[in-house]
Parts: sequence; C-alpha cells; structure tokens
Amino acid sequence: MASILIKNGLLINENEQFHADIFVQDGHIAEISKQGITRDADQVIDASGKWIMPGVIDDQVHFREPGLTHKAEIYTEAKAAVAGGTTTYMEMPNTIPQSTTQEELAKKYTRANKVSLANYSFFMGGTNENIEEVLKTNSRDVCGIKLFMGSSTGDMLVDNEQTLRGIFSQTPMLIATHCEDEETIRANTKKFIDKYGEDIPFSAHPIIRDTEACYKSSKLATDLAKEYNSRLHILHISTAKEVELFDNKTSLKDKRITAEVCVHHLSLNDTFYDKKGSLIKCNPAIKSEVDQKALWYALNNDYFDIIATDHAPHTWEEKQNKYLKAPSGLPLVQHSLQLMIEHSKMGKITMNKVVEKMCHAPAICFNIEKRGYLREGYWADIVVVNPENEEEVSKSNILYKCGWSPLEGEIFTSTIEQTIVSGHIAYSKGQFNEEKKGERILFNIG
Repeated sequence: MASILIKNGLLINENEQFHADIFVQDGHIAEISKQGITRDADQVIDASGKWIMPGVIDDQVHFREPGLTHKAEIYTEAKAAVAGGTTTYMEMPNTIPQSTTQEELAKKYTRANKVSLANYSFFMGGTNENIEEVLKTNSRDVCGIKLFMGSSTGDMLVDNEQTLRGIFSQTPMLIATHCEDEETIRANTKKFIDKYGEDIPFSAHPIIRDTEACYKSSKLATDLAKEYNSRLHILHISTAKEVELFDNKTSLKDKRITAEVCVHHLSLNDTFYDKKGSLIKCNPAIKSEVDQKALWYALNNDYFDIIATDHAPHTWEEKQNKYLKAPSGLPLVQHSLQLMIEHSKMGKITMNKVVEKMCHAPAICFNIEKRGYLREGYWADIVVVNPENEEEVSKSNILYKCGWSPLEGEIFTSTIEQTIVSGHIAYSKGQFNEEKKGERILFNIG
C-alpha cells in the first residue's frame, strides 16, 4: 500500500487538540509527531488550517442489501458514508432475507468484501425462533446481536419473554436493542385511525409511538440485562424519561448497559413535522423540544455513550404515501459529522466530545480492535476536515441511492476533504479511489 504523510493538521483526539504530522504505512499509523515528520511518502496531504480526527464509527445503519436494493445497497451507502467521514459502519439484519441465520449473515460479509469502500460489520438478528442460530455467532468478527423489541421496518419483532430471557441469559455478546412497546403503539394507532381514518397527520407520530412505549420497552431491556448481567446497548434513545435508566458514574469501559443517541433526535423536534412530514417519520419518533433538550443534557453528561445515524433510506416515492403506508427512516450517514460540527460551532457540544462520542466510544463499547483513535500502531482511519468551507446539501451532491435527504437546503460551514480508510485515501475533495475496499473489523474478546 502507498504510504501517506499528513502535514500540519490540528489533531482532535483523546480530549486534546494539537498540531502534528501523521505518517501512514501498510494501512496503519506508523508515527505521530508534534515536531514534524520529514520522511518521504508516496502521497502527501497538506492539512494546514484543517482538522484531523479519527474516522467516524457508526454503530447503526441500514444499507438494505439484500432484497431491498431499490432503496439502497452496500456499495452506494458505503460510498456516501466515506464521503461524510464515516470509515466504519455496523449494519442491521432487517433485510430480505433477514440476517437471522449464520448462512445469510455470511453472505453479507462476502458482499461487503467485494463492494464496501468503508470498513464494515453486520449484526446477527434475533427472532422469536432462532436462539440456536444466535448462539453460534462468533464474537471475534461479528459486532453483536440485534433485537427488535418493537416492530419496525422488516417485521422482526421479538416479543416472546422466554426467547428474550434465553438470549439475555446465554449470549456473551453485546445485545443491541430497538426498544418500543408494541402493545402501546397498537393501542395508540387504533385511536388515531378511529379519529382520522387514513388521513392521520404526521404530527401524530410522536403521540402514537410515545414516551410510554419507549420507556416501557427500554425498562424491560435494562431489567433483563441487570438480572443476567448481560452486555446491553440500547439504540436511538428519544425521550427525556429514558435518561434515568442509564448511568454516568461508571467509566465507559466498565459499563454493562450503554446507550446511543442519533443525530436526528438531537437536531429535530416535533415542530418540524408540519414542514417535513413523512421525510422525518422514523422509529422511534422524533419527539418534543423538552425531550430534545434532555437528550443533549444526557449526551454531554455521559448518560449516553454513542452518537449514530440509524441511516435508513427509502425511495422518494415510498415516502409520499399517507401516514400509515409511508415507511419510517431517514438517510443521514453522509452528513452526520458535518451536522455535529455545526452543533459544536453553535456551542451545544465541544469538538472533543463529538470525537469522543462518534469515534472513541463506539470502539470502546464494541471492543473494536485497533480503531477509533489516532494512535501509533492503530489502523489508519482518518478524516481531514476543512472547518471553514461552506457546502449546501442538494440533490446534486447527495450520494444515497434514494437520492434525497431530510437535510436538503441546509448549509454546513465545514466540508470533509479527505477520508482515509484502513490506510487508503478512499475519498479526496469529491473524488473516490475504489482500488481498495474497506476491511472487516475485528473485536477484542476475553
């Protein structure tokens, strides 16, 4: 592999900011020096005036392959991720067929090996009937077990208590959960159908999938995890009430129960439904401004551990349906880092904390081997950011296969200039180099 020298950048890493050079060789960071590096390299990046940070690790995306490739595919969405500074992703099992057998899971890895520009891992999916398959999963090279404790795209609801107890008590792996109580949602949905028929307003979404639905399911998951000392990671927390379920006293490396918050729940609230409608319909729902403020508090005070996207594309045509038929999900992976940089510039979060929650913390939570930091000996997953260059989100520069974004028209005051994936400059100033694909990530066990 070509060697790379990054010169004069401002490194944002491990709660520090300092100017240094980085030398990359054989896919890894060979040297970091504040005094400067003079050795020759095959490729040189002048990062004067730029920020250098570890690549973003997104622990929750839906790339829709196999079976739903009219919406998205691994090839297109991984490219969009890389263009946005995400070097590693963990993808969900609700495809067609679902990743609920070892055979189907292996097919995803084979496909990603051929087409994914970003590093990758795929969750094994749990159902009410497949506990034997779940327990075969290799914790060395699979990121975790995904349980839908609330129905969403793909109908993988796990609501059998015996199954839940079996998984929580027997698997040593991280269990990632989507938590919404199905009975509550069905009852709320019926009330709105009785009132509106097919013409339910999209503003009803956070009332149908309400705080109680989220809290009841998250409380069940945390109770099970405490009972069996399971390793639980609850995805996309959306309510103020759920914050009380999490701990900010224990160091992250010692936590048995962790939480994720997504960029759209931080960036939007229920006042946006009138303008954006189905485009921001997602599960769990974007909720009130009170909830939004509580999410920021919980993130900045370490009740929440990871920032992710839950990137979930659907076609524009699908999103034009009325409430009951419009699918839930937002495409976000291309712009998550720029969005968080904007929040930082507005004083909502520091850049040190952004890097902690988007890069370091996923590596800690999932025990990822030699990624998530700018450290000598680690894989060279590196992002070069121009913090003073404007870019408007428009259809002309959206890379998702679905071709749209809920952020269209937004103007970011930063751009991603280069993204280095496992020592390869995969993206540079709008151009991709696809000669080398991303790597299957590995996890420290024991």
